[in-house]
Parts: sequence; C-alpha cells; structure tokens
Amino acid sequence: MPDPNPPPPLFRRAMASLTSVAPRPELVVRPLEAPPRLAPFSWATSVEADIGHRGDGTDDLDEPDTSGRLILLHDPEGQDRWQGTFRLVCFVQARLEAGQLGDDMLPRIGWSWLTDALEYAGAGFTALSGTVTQTSSVRFGGLREDGGVREGDEPPREDDVELRASWSPTESDADLARHAVAFGSLVATAAGLPPVGAVPLSRSPG
Repeated sequence: MPDPNPPPPLFRRAMASLTSVAPRPELVVRPLEAPPRLAPFSWATSVEADIGHRGDGTDDLDEPDTSGRLILLHDPEGQDRWQGTFRLVCFVQARLEAGQLGDDMLPRIGWSWLTDALEYAGAGFTALSGTVTQTSSVRFGGLREDGGVREGDEPPREDDVELRASWSPTESDADLARHAVAFGSLVATAAGLPPVGAVPLSRSPG
C-alpha cells in the first residue's frame, strides 16, 4: 500500500545529504526512530564515541563516554519560530573529568563546542538556541562482577555535561552535509578526541 503522506523531494534531499557524510572512525553512527508529532516529517540518528573503542564501527557501546542525537524536522508550510521549513535539533551528553563539575566556565565552553563546529564546517544557520547543563549522579547498590551484592563500597559517581540545542539551516538547496560534519565534530570535541589529522604526542623511548 502506498504511503498516504510520502516525504517531499526536498526532505528526501536533506536526509540524503545528512547520511552522505562518512563519520570519523572513532564514532559509531546508528539510525534512530524520530520522535513523532514534532513536525510533519522527521528523521534522526545517533552518534556515540568512546576513547577506548576499536573505531571500526562494530563496537557495542553499552555505556559510551559521549553520545549524541541529531534530529531533522521539516514542515513544508514553515514555522515562524523556525524562520524556515527545516529545523535541526541535537542532544549531546559527555562524561566530565573529576573536578570539572561546578566550573563556572563549563557552560560557555560547552556551547562553544557547537558554535565553533558550525563555523568551521561552514554550516549556515539562524535562530540558534539551547542550554548546557551539568549533572551529577551517584549509584547505590547493585551487583559485583562475582555476582555478590555491592555493600560498603564507595558508590560510583558520574558527572556529565549535557548540551541541547536547535537551529534552522539556511541552505536553500536542502544540502545539509555541512551540518552533519558539524555535529560529528561536536561529538568528537565533547569526547576529547583530537582534531582530524592531528598527531598525538607520545613520549620518546627512554
């Protein structure tokens, strides 16, 4: 049975441009089911990074150090608050190092990860908005690796930074590849990965 509401060509072009970008090898990209009712047409993907994983795209990252979601929304009629017919929404969560939680500069630094990524990728945008939030959680109880119950141990603590943002792309031809590049760069930066092409410093043999 044919789809009663098939995606318009402009939306299909936008999706194709986003999926055409090959991620750097340290990132694992997977399709997601887009949240319903946000727009007449939507598409979503997830990106995960872990400093220690193999980087061949086959890892099962149960608890990645850094993860992100990118959602594309399209309303052919346009929305005033979007200032256009497309809207990109992203969410990124990254693990913080000990002592970073509570840093007054962290929200500004986290926001600059996004704005710098968009600028360096040459992605055109308008109506950019979002939040940067620091979170802390402590896990109590649970099982040890030997099957026993964890009692009396120091409860593990996880400190994270979460970035939520949305913006409207300004590319008139719906080619959003540069936005996919920017999102990949954002996740890589949040994960602490070096820029593409950078050679990590190492100690010379003693």
